[in-house]
Amino acid sequence: MDAEAFRREAHRLADWIADYLADPSRYPVLARVNPGDIRSQLPDDAPARGEPFDAILSDFERVILPGVTHWNHPGFFAYFAITASAPGILGEFLSAALNQQAMLWRTSPAATELEEVTLAWLRRLMRLPDTFDGVIYDTASISTLHALAAARERAVPGVRFGGLAAASPDGGPRYTIYGSDQTHSSIDKAVILLGFGHEALRKIPSDERFRMRAGALRDAIAADRAAGRIPLAVVATVGTTSTTSVDPLEEIAEICAREQIWLHVDAAYAGVAAMVPGHERLLDGAVHADSLVVNPHKWLFTPFDLSVLYCGHMDVLRSAFSLVPEYLATSAAGGVRNLMDTGIQLGRRFRALKLWMVLRHFGAEGLRERLAEHMRLARLFASWIDASSDFERLAPVPFSVVCFRALPHGSEPNAADAERETGLDAFNERLLEAVNGTGEVFLSHTRLNGRFAIRLAIGNLHTTEAHVARAWHLLLEHFSRAIAD
Repeated sequence: MDAEAFRREAHRLADWIADYLADPSRYPVLARVNPGDIRSQLPDDAPARGEPFDAILSDFERVILPGVTHWNHPGFFAYFAITASAPGILGEFLSAALNQQAMLWRTSPAATELEEVTLAWLRRLMRLPDTFDGVIYDTASISTLHALAAARERAVPGVRFGGLAAASPDGGPRYTIYGSDQTHSSIDKAVILLGFGHEALRKIPSDERFRMRAGALRDAIAADRAAGRIPLAVVATVGTTSTTSVDPLEEIAEICAREQIWLHVDAAYAGVAAMVPGHERLLDGAVHADSLVVNPHKWLFTPFDLSVLYCGHMDVLRSAFSLVPEYLATSAAGGVRNLMDTGIQLGRRFRALKLWMVLRHFGAEGLRERLAEHMRLARLFASWIDASSDFERLAPVPFSVVCFRALPHGSEPNAADAERETGLDAFNERLLEAVNGTGEVFLSHTRLNGRFAIRLAIGNLHTTEAHVARAWHLLLEHFSRAIAD
């Protein structure tokens, strides 16, 4: 594709994207296709000869687009609603064009140093200490994996060379990692992948607000020590996946400091809320943490994917992963950071560019205003739930997620009859499916204390009070229809 052809097609795509971003609500939020529909419309083999871009774009709109779930839709309320904002998209465009591979400083000085500067900006916006150094990965799962690998490096002498077996040749000690019963499943996967075995993960019970019980954590650590096990790390969460609850960071940090255990804070979703007035103290306990993850692609309008790991012991992380074969050795001056030393990946995309552009475009005030508005809308929706005799809120609303369920036929919220609960679960599941089937909104679900909960998450840049009100209207409408049936 020559420069003029690229210019023509790039302008066409820019127009298409601008139109899309201007009104994504003209599409149904959820793709209306059946399994295999996309695959069946595509040939089995790649074309023998190149095809014109007209044909490629035509097939994109005809075949691919109908199978897209529109995360940029203002009615997207599922999981953690996200937005690929325009400045972030432009950053991705530039990043793809520059095609940087930032494994070494010399392979991309700009990508390396912009990452350092941008993460310092974000760190200060979140009121984290300057002792935290940052590095960008793709997702929180990978960030957390690296944090726990650093914890293992510090706690287990010789693990890099001999593995866990060499560190305990007599078959023990066995190391343990702790998180609440609301902890994200990526912790389970990290524990498995790092060789501890799934049984090494202790799920600490949460309280009535779905926060880790610090006393139960203290008791579990004492019991493990008495049994000859070695507590290695605790994962505390700021914004759990189901309810966005916040673990008592300061109490947990005190326990970890006393017991000399690595504290990792999973703030992937809610960490950015610390920049919002009224939430300034959200991460106070994280000052004493060893590592913390936050995902700008969740609630900071940055196109997927971009996860940031902040670590107070980046030297330990590097000692866990740094490996420099001769073909990667350089004579760069001292003080140079090579991003390949900070993890399992050798290749590094220029992800910092899009975050830098997002922070500059919105500014701190713009970001704070939009996050605060999302939290206001969530509180408003929760007030409608609380005022209705047909619905029940199932968790507090500290940020922008509301968990609730319908209560048909005047059901008593505190009744414990198992058959009734099964019926309520089925009713709410049908209600959720009916509302999502309209194509106007998309809500997800979770389970809280064994009960099926509908979950509405607000985080899209274009979501307004009208969209939230429409979701509520659809819930009421389909609730009434279900009762009538």
